Order: sequence, then structure tokens, then C-alpha cells
Amino acid sequence: MVEVLRYRGRSVSDSDVQFIRELIASTPKTTRRKLSVLLCEAWDMRQPNGALRDMVCRGLMLALDRAGHIELPRIRQRPPNPFLMRGRPDRVTTVDETPIDCSLRELGEVTLREVRRTDEEKLCCGLIETHHYLKYTQPVGEHLKYLAYAQNRPIACFTWSSAPRHLGPRDRFIGWSLEMQRQYLRLVAYNSRFLILPWVKVPHLASHLLGRVTRTLSSDWQRKYNHPIYFVETFVDPERNRGTCYRAANWAELGMTTGRGKDAPTRQQNRTKKQVLGLPLVRDFRERLTR
Repeated sequence: MVEVLRYRGRSVSDSDVQFIRELIASTPKTTRRKLSVLLCEAWDMRQPNGALRDMVCRGLMLALDRAGHIELPRIRQRPPNPFLMRGRPDRVTTVDETPIDCSLRELGEVTLREVRRTDEEKLCCGLIETHHYLKYTQPVGEHLKYLAYAQNRPIACFTWSSAPRHLGPRDRFIGWSLEMQRQYLRLVAYNSRFLILPWVKVPHLASHLLGRVTRTLSSDWQRKYNHPIYFVETFVDPERNRGTCYRAANWAELGMTTGRGKDAPTRQQNRTKKQVLGLPLVRDFRERLTR
């Protein structure tokens, strides 16, 4: 078999192309969307939670079409892209902003709730949009969101998402080959936002919450996406802070980014270099991520 294309780590052979041609020929009135579902079912391409990876199949067939290997049916309609149409979260102005200035013990009971697809998700997104210097950005891929409460008030927010595909310091720390990285990247999560609300001045609260959330993150991910998390990572901008709360919670510095971003058209730095911090969630994380 001859490889004619490589798409997202998958090798597509000439026999695969022939199979897709026959699939298209056998269903001449089928839409591109339906063809992607049929191909997923035929190749059993599924996410860890069992859902079909039909968008991946659609992208694969589009790449083959553009390369001239197959001819897809004409586009019948262009449905609106909900990701492009999504508006910014509403700014939150209704929460109690009375200062909380006390010790962690005096703060009392702290409750941590996972709020993805709950009535509290809007509040979580709105608080980040209002008070985080980076504002809110919709997490990529699989993701979870958390709100922390104390004294019947929100005090902190987290968002966690799928990890970036190419991150040299992390990949070298884990000891990944490229094939291992492609296979096990879903078992790594990225802390994309962490916000202690600005009127909350409680020493050691940030590291306490980081410890709490990383102890529950893997089991929460398992319930939501049917697989655990073995390693977590984040970026820290050294021009703004030192990442002290992460270090206090036993996160380790893995290295620096290149400052190019994932879509850089050249190899030139185009943004601030960030520190990469990581934390294993299990002792044998390297064995689980490289076997």
C-alpha cells in the first residue's frame, strides 16, 4: 500500500482512497456530512466517550478532495458556524464585591463545584470575562469549568481544556515520541484560566484551590469524557507574575515556550515567551503516557 496523504497523524493509503471513492459512488445523493458519518462508522473512528469523530472524517475527506484524490458531492448549504457566532459572555456586575481579607482558616468552608453545562456556567464565564486580564476564551476541545465558593459567595474560577498539541518543554519532560504524543495527548489537560476574584485577599488560597481541583480533575474528566487525566500544565507570563501559587502547589517549571504560538507563519518570535509549568497527577505518569 502506498501512502497518499497524512492527516492529523493518520496515514491514508491508496486502498483507503479507493474505499472512499466506492463509498461516494454507492451513495450518490448523500451529503458530505452523511458521508463523514458513514466513513466513521466503517472505520470505527470514535472519541474515547464513544461519539463518532465525524468532523475529523469530514476534514480528512476535504483534504483528499483538495489534493485531487477524490471528488466530494457539491456543497448544498453552508450552515452557520456556532463558534464564529458565539458572543462574548456578559460582564458580571451583580455579585457581592465586599472585600474578603482574612486567613484561610478564618475564611471557613470552601466549596468547589464543576459547573460545565449547569446554570452556574454563565456566571463562571462572566466573572472571567469581567475580571481576568486575558478575558474569557472558549476552551478548546474537551473542557471543564469550576467555581469556588466561600461564605455563600463565589471567590474563584477555573477553566481546563485539551492540551496544546506541540509543546516542547512538556514533551521532553514526559519523554514522548511523536507517535506517543498523538496517542496520549488526550490524557493531559491545560489550565487555561485561573482567577481569584480581585476583592478576595486570602493568603495561600490560590495554592489551596489548585490542590483541591487537581485532586478531583481526573475523576471529573472520567465522568464527562470517559477517560482520566494523568498530567496537567499551564503557561505563566513572567512579565506579569512568577506563578508562585502553582509552585506552592508543587507544580514544576518545565521550560519556556518559543514565543511563536501554534499558528505562526514563520519561526520568528511574535509574542511573549511563557514559562511552562506542569504537575503529574499520578506517580507513574510517564509509564502511562509512553507505554
